[in-house]
Amino acid sequence: MNCDEARPLIDGYADGELDVVRAMDVERHIRDCQACGRAFQCLRGLRESVGRAPLYRRAPAALERRVRAAVRAEAGLAAAKPGGPRPAPAWRRPALAAAAVLLVIALTAAVAWRVARGPAEGAAEQALAREVVAGHVRSLLAEHLLDVPSSDRHTVRPWFNGRLDFAPDVRDFAADGYALAGGRLDYVDGRPVAALVYRHGRHPINLFVWPAADSAVGPERLSTVNGYHVAHWADKGMTYWAVSDAGEEELREFVRLVRGGK
Repeated sequence: MNCDEARPLIDGYADGELDVVRAMDVERHIRDCQACGRAFQCLRGLRESVGRAPLYRRAPAALERRVRAAVRAEAGLAAAKPGGPRPAPAWRRPALAAAAVLLVIALTAAVAWRVARGPAEGAAEQALAREVVAGHVRSLLAEHLLDVPSSDRHTVRPWFNGRLDFAPDVRDFAADGYALAGGRLDYVDGRPVAALVYRHGRHPINLFVWPAADSAVGPERLSTVNGYHVAHWADKGMTYWAVSDAGEEELREFVRLVRGGK
């Protein structure tokens, strides 16, 4: 694939819209071509920046009118009650209404920002899910599932020394039906990562591991991407993504084993 063929496809590749074969062709090209590689990184950076931008919406004029009317009605009811509080002086009523409007606008803006932040974070997570699924499929199609084929964690874990700037936790769960098959290097989210490979019956499971941005710990989130089940969680300062064509319950059990029965 040359530059003229690759450039029209970079946008679709960034969105995960290409079929597997064409996506692999574009990936190889942007890895070997500096110009197209820079174009892809610029596009990816622009989309991430736009996705993180907060959304601001001005409160509608109708809302302001309703708030002002409610304030006036409340003041009138209070004045009509026997022994009720005196109505606010005329010079204070517009100030009270304005304060109420400002409060509603502030709350509306805060809600809008939270709504915008949620989809942006969700879009980034979906993009990363597509990326790890592409890595899983690529390893199967290219017959590059393993760099170090071994069921011995004392062989697999040291293999990553000097190849990564972190040491993945490697364990074998053969007694529970999830046998360690080995590991390899992969490239996800713009950095080299560890890919630990397990087998559950005839189903391979790729467990991608790399350092997390923070030390947050939370429950796993499961999704389905292009027919593959995907689980994602963070624990002990590491990010984990598990991908397989095994059933959802089988993947949940694998995640439980990796997380130490949590």
